Amino acid sequence: MELARQGRSVDAVIADLEAKRRDDVKWADGRTFGMVYNGGPSVHEVAERAARLYLHENALNTKAFPSLGQIQSEVVGWTANLLHGPDGVAGFLTSGGTESILCAVLAARERGHAERGITEPEIVLAESAHAAFHKGAHLFGLKVRKTRVQDDWTADVDAMAKEVGPNTVLVVGSAPQYPQGVVDPIPAIAELAASVDANCHVDACMGGFVLPFVEMLGREVPPWDFRVEGVHSISADVHKLGYAPKGVSVILHRSKALRKYQTFVFDGWLGGFYASPNLQGTRSGLPMAAAWAVMQHLGIDGYLELTRQTLENADRMRAGIAAIDGIQVLGDGRYHLVALAADQSVEPPIDIFALGDALLARGWFHDRQGPPDTLHSTVSNSNTGVIERYLADLKECVREVRGQVADDRSTNYATLE
Repeated sequence: MELARQGRSVDAVIADLEAKRRDDVKWADGRTFGMVYNGGPSVHEVAERAARLYLHENALNTKAFPSLGQIQSEVVGWTANLLHGPDGVAGFLTSGGTESILCAVLAARERGHAERGITEPEIVLAESAHAAFHKGAHLFGLKVRKTRVQDDWTADVDAMAKEVGPNTVLVVGSAPQYPQGVVDPIPAIAELAASVDANCHVDACMGGFVLPFVEMLGREVPPWDFRVEGVHSISADVHKLGYAPKGVSVILHRSKALRKYQTFVFDGWLGGFYASPNLQGTRSGLPMAAAWAVMQHLGIDGYLELTRQTLENADRMRAGIAAIDGIQVLGDGRYHLVALAADQSVEPPIDIFALGDALLARGWFHDRQGPPDTLHSTVSNSNTGVIERYLADLKECVREVRGQVADDRSTNYATLE
């Protein structure tokens, strides 16, 4: 493919882009369970207006753009307050949950080397932990020690304890974990990490902008944030249920002394002093400013209302699934993640991917995951007003696909061609 020699009009270029979007999921109509989170018209407006202000700004150098330094500091501070960060808590904004997790892995490796002399670092995590931890281990040269989950899908701390040793630099817990939406036993995981002076990271990319408001609404939430002694770092995505546009996440460390291990500082070239707080160099100011604007626009009360609607949607979905013969929800998920699977006690069992294909034909998009074969939903305010229609279609699709087997068994969560 070659770039055309002559440019084209603005209208022609935009028309082509609009045409390309025709096969994309229609997230604005509430039929997509994940990927994009719709906070409503006013949230869109404030984000888009902020985005236009910062479309071209570069956060690489906050001396040139001091407003972006202020924006980062304030978003980090607001998030730290939600997660009960102690005095001295410090962090940075990143491009998303994967980058936040990579920074946590890097910081753990660097601290283990600097303070304990570890040259063959290891990470201990449950099989439910996000794939980004494995990516971080691959990139930064850590050995992964992966353990099973318990019958309730939470991390098995006893199994993890058998893998922790003198080379462990990081022990991971999730709040909640993505596949089944349950919160790991964070206090026990933090205690396990402390037993070898390793970092404990809590992956709250999915829960960081949900669990604080769930707790404020009076629902029970197990201990998971900086109130747990021994939690060193937490990742929380503003672009998920924080309702900011992609891509912006927060990585928090209990202290600046811990945060320093993720930064890169260098002055051995002809360009002068260089420092990078995360994995990027040049960073767009757009998502940072949009996140700031959305958080300011919503405030605590706005987030409480969005979270209330999200929980009602997820509760209604779980109850509706339980009433349909042949399918079930995996795990005791109480929040916004729903894992739909076949009830293996019902004969013949429903092929869950055939069910997913039937739902997709009616316009309902789920991520496919496994093992076991599951249709995954990240429920949010985006799905308000469509749950009853979804459950009616789900019931019809279960009846329609009974005895069918899907040819496509893929579970892609990827950007691969």
